[in-house]
Amino acid sequence: MTTTTSADGTRIAYTRTGSGPALVLVDGAMCYRGSSPNDALAKELAAHFTVYTYDRRGRGESGDTGPYAVEREVEDLAAVAEEAGGETFLFGISSGVALALAAAPSLPVRKLALYEPPFIVDGSRPRVPEDYVARLGQALKEDKRGKAVKLFMTEGVGLSGTMVALMRIMPFWAKLKRVAHTIPYDTAMVIDHQAGRPLPAAWPEVKVPALVIDGGRSPDWMRNGVASLAKVLPSAEYRTLPGQTHIVKAPALAPVLTEFFLA
Repeated sequence: MTTTTSADGTRIAYTRTGSGPALVLVDGAMCYRGSSPNDALAKELAAHFTVYTYDRRGRGESGDTGPYAVEREVEDLAAVAEEAGGETFLFGISSGVALALAAAPSLPVRKLALYEPPFIVDGSRPRVPEDYVARLGQALKEDKRGKAVKLFMTEGVGLSGTMVALMRIMPFWAKLKRVAHTIPYDTAMVIDHQAGRPLPAAWPEVKVPALVIDGGRSPDWMRNGVASLAKVLPSAEYRTLPGQTHIVKAPALAPVLTEFFLA
């Protein structure tokens, strides 16, 4: 584990593995090194790239200087990219897609790959309730971390109450509760694109080649959002991984990323 320092003085912990051109992986909500699908992905990619994984602020071994703003997370990512030598490939997964999109215009990104942002662009699933952010904030203010995670999983992610009830008895539930305070960070990045409306052309400055990916077994609402993102980005291609879900398997994803980045 190595650390770098973000613009506001926050310590950001990261890991470097492999050799080749630099590639930074951006986690989604509540994920961090040691508890992330990007851990397995980094191992798969290490033969072709120098891969950087890092703990987003408030998670793992990184600090968490307040007050929070999306711009601070962009600065965190910029600090990691600087450690990587400046010019990098960039991959974001889930809500990490929104962070990668926010950061890409200000970083020397060579190419951008994005997997399944949780954008709700039509009526194929209920939109996130208008009072979701307020109720989430109140749960965290009262230090009801389990309640906050449940709200996120049911109303943010769209999982059934039965599935979340099963999750609560699993060992990883404690890990989720430890980083529950960061759920509003990801919410701030995606909430404007979870209202059941078509995506606006919100990222005109993201002009680098982009690959937008979904899984063939993911729900329609998520795949519709991915397809919509591919259409509004200035220079993007859209690809589906047969048989994959939002919990994408690294051996299925890594060859697609390698082909795209090294082409």
